[in-house]
Amino acid sequence: MPWLEIQFREDSHKAQQLADALSEVGAVAVTLTDAIEQPIFEPPLGDIPLWALTYINALFPIGTDLNLVLTHLKQIISFPLPVYQSKILEDQNWDQVWRENFKPLRFGQQLWVCPSWLPIPEPEAINIILDPGLAFGTGSHPTTALCLEWLASTDINQKNIIDYGCGSGILAIAALKLGVTTAIGIDHDPQALLAAQENATRNGADTHLQVLLPSESITIKTDFLIANILLAPLVELAPKFAQLIVPKGTLILSGILQSQIKSIVQTYNTWFSFDPPSLKEDWALLVGHRL
Repeated sequence: MPWLEIQFREDSHKAQQLADALSEVGAVAVTLTDAIEQPIFEPPLGDIPLWALTYINALFPIGTDLNLVLTHLKQIISFPLPVYQSKILEDQNWDQVWRENFKPLRFGQQLWVCPSWLPIPEPEAINIILDPGLAFGTGSHPTTALCLEWLASTDINQKNIIDYGCGSGILAIAALKLGVTTAIGIDHDPQALLAAQENATRNGADTHLQVLLPSESITIKTDFLIANILLAPLVELAPKFAQLIVPKGTLILSGILQSQIKSIVQTYNTWFSFDPPSLKEDWALLVGHRL
């Protein structure tokens, strides 16, 4: 059915109060999005920051009295009601609209990641069938793309790998498809481990993938360790990563902003020598070699 959509723009100190008020007056959905293209990278633990200017979009059932909604909002919030726009959102096949945002992606010359509802562009290539879900990792983010491009261009045949912060399992699955004999996926989120195992099963890679929580012990050393996570855990985990990698083994780090490269290299240079970084948009990938 059609919906009435109301959009406000407000600063970060007032956006959440306005969003709560919209829910209180009957909005069936409220979303907050960036109004000025201001990325927020790695907020402090426990913080839920908003953008300096935030769009607040609310959906109401068609037939809702807009003037009555605005009157009630003015009675609830503690500041003047900001300028708004409203429109009728026509009924659509929302699942189809969502799916249109995802296309097959190629990495290197032979590796593809393809949603299950689309035909595989090159059936003879190495294909990963993977749908967007709760766990991070579809290949669309620059850091995941950097990791997949590195894997697709590197001889990893008959080696083993740890994917630390595995999310959907996309990197471990890609490595298995590209020739590693065993892969371990590690994530603090049990939902991610479940998603990784399910995605591995769909791609015929489940018998060679083991998934673990960080608290579970790892008894082997690995040839490759890949970690597409954020700066703070990468710094904290440096000694552990060094312990897990065989001499002359390889460490692949992403989730790093270009401005954070120096900090990461300084943290790890006791154990690793690094190649020049690979860059994509604001992000970087670092490849280190165990000393």
